[in-house]
Amino acid sequence: MLSLNVGAWIAQGMLAAMFGMAGMMKSTRPMDGLAERMEWVKQYKPSTVRLIGLVEVAGALGMVLPMVTGILPWLTPLAAIGFAAIQILALPVHLRLGEMKIIPMNLALLGLSLFVVWGRWGLIF
Repeated sequence: MLSLNVGAWIAQGMLAAMFGMAGMMKSTRPMDGLAERMEWVKQYKPSTVRLIGLVEVAGALGMVLPMVTGILPWLTPLAAIGFAAIQILALPVHLRLGEMKIIPMNLALLGLSLFVVWGRWGLIF
């Protein structure tokens, strides 16, 4: 059980870092700068991109804070479910745009998210 806990913490830290950085970028950088780095941004309204960024930042906080504080720790696997949903929705967008080099990262983040859901739900309930 200890190794599952350690693995879940490592996955949570990786997810919090990745989604936290990406979310801050999407919610604060100018749209023109984002569009240069992320082709998909051109396909959506700026408000949609900003909302995705804010959801990612909130999820990054939810990935760590509930477990660290012991306050509502069941929110951590819910945050992981949210991250999995983001990746499931992102996959067809990147496929449609021909961004094949991004697909492995989407799949890795999806796998880490599902691992946290599995690991934390078993440890909490």
